[in-house]
Amino acid sequence: MKLDPMNFLQSALIMTCLSASAAAMAQDKTLNIYSARHYPTDEVMYSDFTKATGIKINRVDADDAGILARLKAEGAASPADVILLVDAARLWRAEVDGLFLPIKSAKLEAAIPANLRAKPADNGGTAWFGLSTRARVIVYDKLKFSKTDVDSYEKLADAKFKGSLCIRSGSHPYNLSLFGAMTEHLGPQKTEVWLKGLVDNMARSPKGGDTDQIKGVASGECGVAVTNTYYLARMMRSSNPADKAVTEKIGVVFPNQNSWGTHVNVAGGAVARYAKNTDNAVKFLEYLASPSAQNHFANGNNEWPAAKGVSFDNPALKAMTGGSFKSELIPISAVGMNQVKVQQMLDRVGFK
Repeated sequence: MKLDPMNFLQSALIMTCLSASAAAMAQDKTLNIYSARHYPTDEVMYSDFTKATGIKINRVDADDAGILARLKAEGAASPADVILLVDAARLWRAEVDGLFLPIKSAKLEAAIPANLRAKPADNGGTAWFGLSTRARVIVYDKLKFSKTDVDSYEKLADAKFKGSLCIRSGSHPYNLSLFGAMTEHLGPQKTEVWLKGLVDNMARSPKGGDTDQIKGVASGECGVAVTNTYYLARMMRSSNPADKAVTEKIGVVFPNQNSWGTHVNVAGGAVARYAKNTDNAVKFLEYLASPSAQNHFANGNNEWPAAKGVSFDNPALKAMTGGSFKSELIPISAVGMNQVKVQQMLDRVGFK
């Protein structure tokens, strides 16, 4: 059978168009996420989003530093659509490095307070949004100290705590963010004096994570320590008798309730600079700001909701505060901007 060349070309063109259309449709139902959130309880949110939208999620899990390094190496060839990071300083750094695509979303702007998101970009878009928060609190040995002894961050530098303070590395992002906030509140000079006081009061060289600091107080090695609330809430909700015993020996204080409020850090999300599925990426971030997802952050991983007016039912978080606490209102972006200045202060006072 002899083929008409024109018909053959038309058929080939049609098949090419159909293949391209199918590929586009497949891409429309896909979302590629680079995530530093390593919490098994998040799986429910991913599956719920897919069930609600039909959008399939492909995920790469790594720590924040690994994700940022990968994005820089991949450049415009990166398949990432959404970036999830777990610290304000890291979000700020990625924004400064141009790794995010500022977006406009009425839903996100209505849900997430202005101090928990990036400053508007030149085009009016926002580079990243905080999606959950973690309060940085003080735990103390109830046999040695009282709540009023440690009701502010400033008091941690008091001479009464000589040889009593346990804290993780000053260069860890959780502490860089806290110290960046203190710089906003006190100014650089007073903050550096305060940091020197922390060094003078240490019971041991900084080591371990927040859970190790909590255990250090319970064991008597430390009298006071600093931790993010979700580590403490995790132990409070644990079925392990050893964890229960630890939490019974310590008290917890949300500092600075009579002044500027307790420091909160954020876990947040952004659309990747070279995202191929931007509409899906925005839909996903909007979903994470919805009441159902915000409740899951609270009940699944013991984080505080970032969205306005969201109620939750987490017995450990409520037991810590009685249901609410006063948090500081300084812009998280300003905290991130202070990290270089803070690191220089840490070097000068010998805070490892």
